[in-house]
Amino acid sequence: MQWLGNPPDGTSICVGFDGSENNDWTAIRCETLQGFSFTPRYGPDDRPTIWNPAEWQGRIPRGEVAAAVDELFDRYQVERMYCDPQDWRSEIGEWALKYGDEHVFEWATNSIKRMYQAIRRFEVDLTTGRITHDGCPLTSLAMANARKVAKAGQMYVLGKATEQQKIDPAMATVLAHEAAMDAHADDWENSTTAARVVVLGRRRRR
Repeated sequence: MQWLGNPPDGTSICVGFDGSENNDWTAIRCETLQGFSFTPRYGPDDRPTIWNPAEWQGRIPRGEVAAAVDELFDRYQVERMYCDPQDWRSEIGEWALKYGDEHVFEWATNSIKRMYQAIRRFEVDLTTGRITHDGCPLTSLAMANARKVAKAGQMYVLGKATEQQKIDPAMATVLAHEAAMDAHADDWENSTTAARVVVLGRRRRR
């Protein structure tokens, strides 16, 4: 599948963030009001918002991540951003202060019941066509890497088959969809964020 471009600047979106320090990848994925799931591009080189520490001297480039988040909030109308706080609690707190705690939320992926419910909803909505996607190959690889890890109560969470098979873009995708569904339940369609007029003159990205 072709890797599609990003939606136009000014689009109302929800965001999912799954971060790490120096082992797993860090990823940001987004979903539009219409259910289009995509990997945003950022910076002068239009890099995808998926960071492999092996490409950054063994550590996630926190400055790059912060720049990408800042660009997201500048380019798009961000309704909600759900962030797994592991290793990134300070940055998430700063983002909440900068962009508004009505938009930026901690969403812990280590809650088994909560994560199971989010995964199940994502699976159903993907199967029924509620979600479409941009064909991001890094996310497709993460989805293929993800395994269902059984938990008590006939629940499951996502896990890696091996340490080398990263799943962080898949986790970020589920978080973005959960943010989007919660926003829909809170009348996203009629929110002030979705209703804002796109600022003219912003540079359109591919």
